[in-house]
Order: sequence, then C-alpha cells, then structure tokens
Amino acid sequence: MTKGLFTTSVGSFPKPDYLVKARNKAARGEIAPQELQELERKATEQWIRVQEELGIDILVDGEMYRGDMVAYFAEHWEGFGESGLVRAYGNRYYHKPVVTGPVRRSRPTTVEWWRYAQSLTSRPVKGMLTGPYTICDWSFDEHYGDRETFVMALAKAVHDEAKDLEAAGCQYIQIDEPAICTRAEEVEMASRALGIVTKGLKAYTVTHTAEYTQTYGEMASVFDQVVHLPVDNLDLEMANSNYFILELFRQRGLPGDKAISAGVLDVHTHRIESVDRVKAGIRQLLEVIPAERLWIKPDCGLKTRLEEEAIAKLKVMVQAVREVKEEMGIE
Repeated sequence: MTKGLFTTSVGSFPKPDYLVKARNKAARGEIAPQELQELERKATEQWIRVQEELGIDILVDGEMYRGDMVAYFAEHWEGFGESGLVRAYGNRYYHKPVVTGPVRRSRPTTVEWWRYAQSLTSRPVKGMLTGPYTICDWSFDEHYGDRETFVMALAKAVHDEAKDLEAAGCQYIQIDEPAICTRAEEVEMASRALGIVTKGLKAYTVTHTAEYTQTYGEMASVFDQVVHLPVDNLDLEMANSNYFILELFRQRGLPGDKAISAGVLDVHTHRIESVDRVKAGIRQLLEVIPAERLWIKPDCGLKTRLEEEAIAKLKVMVQAVREVKEEMGIE
C-alpha cells in the first residue's frame, strides 16, 4: 500500500482562557513566573491530548509558552531589547524586538519545552523554531546596520538551537520563515541563512513560508527560489488563497523529492469546513502532488480561532484525510 498524507499542524493553537488571564496577570506582576509556567504546561498537555484523540500523526506543542514567534526568541537571546507595542495584524500587537548588540544564544531556548511535550505522547512532536530571516525582518536593527550580517548571525544561533533539539531526540524540526517572500531580492540570502540552520542536521526539516497573499507579496515571483529552500518539506498555505500555488506547481513542476505540507483549512474564518469540502481540496492537491510527498495541515494561524473552532476544524481535517486514504488504499 502507498504511504503518505500525514496530518500535522503549523504550530500554534488558541490559548485557553485560564492561560490568557494568567499571562496578563504575569505581565502585571500579579502572579509568580512559576505559577504561569505550570499553567503553560497544563495547556500544553491539553493540546497534546486533543491531537492524540483526533489521531493527528505528527504533533506540535501548541506554543502555549510563547506570546509572539519572534519576540519569544529575542526575550531569551543576548543582544536584544524591546520596543513599544507594534501592530502585527488585525487587533493583535506585540513588542517588536530591537537588536542592540551582538546576538548570542547562551543556552537552549526551546529544548526543555520540546522534551516536556514529547514526554506526554508516543507520537513525534515537532521542534518549533523561528527562522533567521523572519527574526531579522520583524525586528529593529540598531547594531549591525546590514541586514545580511544580522541574518547570518541569527542563522548561527538558530542552527545551534536546532542541533540541541536534535541531540535531545527531536526527529522533526520546523523552521518558520513566513517573511521570506517579503522582498524578492533577498530570497537568495534568506535561503543561504536557512542552509546554515539546517546544515548537518539528520532530523527531518520543515519550513513554513507564506503562500501568495497581499501581506507577504507575490509568491509567483520567488517560486523557483522558495521551492529549492534547503529543507525536506515546504509548509505552504493553500486553502485561504483557493490553492493558487498548485497552478505554479503544474507549470514549473515539483522540486526534486521535496515533500509539501499543504493547508486545507482556512483559519481566517469562523466557518467550520465540511468533510466533503476538505476532501475536495485534498483531491485537488493529489492531482499535482504524489500522496507519498503530501502532508495535510491547516493554514497558518489556527491560534486566532476559538478553542472549539480550532478543534472542530482539526476534526474535520482528520476525518477527510481518513476517508481519502481509505478510498485510495493508503496506509
């Protein structure tokens, strides 16, 4: 039987109300850090159990311990300060990092959280990192004065974190680079930086990059570079743009033996997709991408939905995959 159509998620899930309230209290100094961490662990276990019960193949920790994907690393690495609040999208704000000195990672940042999440399940849990280009692009630079120098310094730090995850036993490492399509003229440089991150890794590597949207620029103009990024698996949004990128794959072909993680759930709507709608999306993907090279997941941003919406969407996704696999005789 053919294998394939693994199910997974991009990374972040909605934070339970008790954790949102606790994080606000912690920011005001009203509860101790240890109390907040216990609630973050509780929420992490909650989402691990949800994924197990749904039958998802490759799990994520849900990022219950993070506020923002870039600020989290800046908070733990030397050389960074923070600005005031900056609007990210919608009504969501974050403290944009400011690099004020040489970037240094003095100790592992995510390893203990990954170990905790992996200890809760026998299924593989992805290690979750933010890529060097995105950290650079979403930060203010008051030290390096040159984007490439800044990105390459970050690449070394992210590589060291990836090596520590691998040494801890992590089999799948995702390096998120949603900003990589922002400037077409810098994709080559961003790719070199990602190559530094993944160099020498034996773990299976994934990078999440944003597909065509008005926010992240024209995917078509950088397609040939993006599909050759130095990772094993490209994680791409699909559902929100009505599978726009499939036409590019039809025209230009699939890159080597690289796998594709394709989003089949639109996370920008409260509507819960039907199983038939998701199955139609999967069949559309299978017209272009072989099943053994196709992973199924939501588009990025499931954390913006309510808990019950996120769970309902994931449940539909898993059921749709099960039905398609059964119809196709896929293990």
